Amino acid sequence: MNRRVETAPWWRRGVVYQVYPRSFQDSNGDGIGDLPGVRQRLDYLAWLGVDAVWLSPFYPSPMADFGYDVADYCGVDPIFGTLADFEALVEDAHARGLRVVVDFVPNHTSARHPWFVESRASRQGPRRDWYLWRDPAPGGGPPNNWLAHFGGSAWTLDERTGQYYLHAFLPEQPDLNWRNPDVRAAMHDVLRFWLDRGVDGFRVDVIWHLLKDEQFRDNPPAPDSDPRHGPSRALLPIYTTDQPGVHEIVRGLRRVLDEHARRGDRPAGRRDAPVLIGEIYLPVERLVRYYGERLDECHLPFNFQLLQLPWRADAIRAAIARYEAALPPGAWPNWVLGNHDHHRIATRVGPAQARVAAVLLLTLRGTPTLYCGDEIGLRDIEVPPALVQDPYERSCPGVGLGRDPERAPMPWGGGPGAGFTTGRPWLPRGADAATVNVSTQRDDPASMLALHRRLLALRRAEPALAVGTWAPVPADGDVVAFVRAHEGRRFLVALNLGARLQSLWLGPARGGVVLGTHLDREGEQVFATLVLRGDEAVVAVLE
Repeated sequence: MNRRVETAPWWRRGVVYQVYPRSFQDSNGDGIGDLPGVRQRLDYLAWLGVDAVWLSPFYPSPMADFGYDVADYCGVDPIFGTLADFEALVEDAHARGLRVVVDFVPNHTSARHPWFVESRASRQGPRRDWYLWRDPAPGGGPPNNWLAHFGGSAWTLDERTGQYYLHAFLPEQPDLNWRNPDVRAAMHDVLRFWLDRGVDGFRVDVIWHLLKDEQFRDNPPAPDSDPRHGPSRALLPIYTTDQPGVHEIVRGLRRVLDEHARRGDRPAGRRDAPVLIGEIYLPVERLVRYYGERLDECHLPFNFQLLQLPWRADAIRAAIARYEAALPPGAWPNWVLGNHDHHRIATRVGPAQARVAAVLLLTLRGTPTLYCGDEIGLRDIEVPPALVQDPYERSCPGVGLGRDPERAPMPWGGGPGAGFTTGRPWLPRGADAATVNVSTQRDDPASMLALHRRLLALRRAEPALAVGTWAPVPADGDVVAFVRAHEGRRFLVALNLGARLQSLWLGPARGGVVLGTHLDREGEQVFATLVLRGDEAVVAVLE
């Protein structure tokens, strides 16, 4: 790899792997994954070929929303281990060349966080203004019509003080008041706490929610709202998300990271600035504003289009081109195919197309994020009503919004605990865990896991696929095609999103196949026309 690629920030050339700690590896037999368990599996991640581990929340929490209700930002919940376990995990990850990114949940705390306990104790308390409190409406009831993401009003009355507090999600998750400079200072200190412990960046939860309308105006009704998309979708979040002042807040978070990078006491090999990744569900034109006018906000505002688009070639071709055109000069793109909040890709498009999707994710220009289990083609599990854990499903039963199916424990092998635990797993294992698991696929040269490992190795070996340019190749029907290029080396990526045979006209171009989803065409020469079998993607080096 040339010098220019080696000096690019790791998050530009690397691949992020999301670990949902509860479901990755249980080390003590209680059925819940933990940090020592993640540490046990670092060799697997290094073998797989990813570059960074993103850990979903592991902080002390009552677990009303499985860790997204934080009761202490500077600790580790005993379910997951200790702070010493975290520090050992970071040290071991770094020793293997893996970066560590942690979740940062700044929009809300747990209702049991000491800050909120103090805030609700008295209207005159020093931390009252750390949260969003309002008097009842003139006729009684909530101050306005804002809705909570998990259903019902976004306001809960505190009987003792006679005011309502705001919660964009559960009542157990009161929203912080980011207009208060003391809140900003306290949260900046949280970032510094984890930076001092060696983390390489943060994924910021619901970053576009952080600021609310100062006048607390009613949100307007959404035209043609569909309850299947969530109860809060009945209103347009005009005054509850993506407020103009939020960008100054994001710049403040970025400054903390940049200041830390300029310190002279950082360990050798950790010279890159820590990365700031923002969770943002917005149309592309608004999403890209979170890079900042001077690229001084998020390094990577998460691009979730592949989670939301219909799996059709025309839709994906248009989305890629639109996103590339919308990016500010110098901004680096990113792509996400799965996460802990959305149905798994193999469930959404089927096992065959999931292999095509893997090629798409790992060859598009930009930083890919791979969700744990997708590399083996894990599918959603069925969760009987009696075993439902997710508060979203409990508040909206039968609508299909529950997130338990994509949070099932990682199947490492066969047996009752699937290699995940010696106890009873917190969620049931998948019905196909005996065959869809790491151990079985690791020994199968044609497996989904083998495909991912080959793709990751190819991406690491070829700068064109890691940091190269992108250009579309004209295609129609079920085909998506593009070229990645760097310093004279060019790769064609062609994907058939359908089940029927397709042909792609290349003109005078010729080349050789280096990788395909069926893992059986390597070395095949391509002249003028590339024939794609149904559910097949091919990567070819162009002469």
